[in-house]
Amino acid sequence: MSATVVEDYLKAIYSHTEWQDQPITSSQLSARLSLAPSTVTEMVKKLVGHGLVLHEPYGAVVLTDAGRNQAIGIVRRHRLIESWLVGQYGYSWDEVHDEAEVLEHVMSDRLLDAIDAQLGHPTHDPHGDPIPALDGVIRMPDAVLLEAQDGAREGRIVRISDRDPEVLRELEARRLSIGSEVTADSLPAWLHPSIWISTS
Repeated sequence: MSATVVEDYLKAIYSHTEWQDQPITSSQLSARLSLAPSTVTEMVKKLVGHGLVLHEPYGAVVLTDAGRNQAIGIVRRHRLIESWLVGQYGYSWDEVHDEAEVLEHVMSDRLLDAIDAQLGHPTHDPHGDPIPALDGVIRMPDAVLLEAQDGAREGRIVRISDRDPEVLRELEARRLSIGSEVTADSLPAWLHPSIWISTS
């Protein structure tokens, strides 16, 4: 059981529940990781054996405290790397995810801490996802999905899902980013499920 595979699983489980309350199922985890269900089932059993997740047959996959702590560490790593690539190397926000997926598994803690300091200890990545602090504390913004809002009510974008690069490219073409003011009526409906806003 390689450390890279474990980290990918834990991060996927954590990310699924970060912005909503429903735990992930094995089939959803399979789809998210683009792996065969049988492969995921076997790996989940191994994660259970190592005390990183809880899972009953046909039930949800839930992180234990140990699993969550490890997931938060890799999420912090991933999001700091994305911020570094955008801020220091001119990557666009639709390009950084795949690059960070590789670097997160090989970068040393010393280099990561230096990057954090160089960037001024950022609180969120280029897509608005919170960057866990070194002590594991996560400060989630008060936000709701754009599609759940009254069409004319204005809100400030606080998070954009990076799962679909086309969404990011469309928003960039419209000169919209984290902090921009929008309404549901001002954007096509296909963008709404990928955007979280704050109305406070």
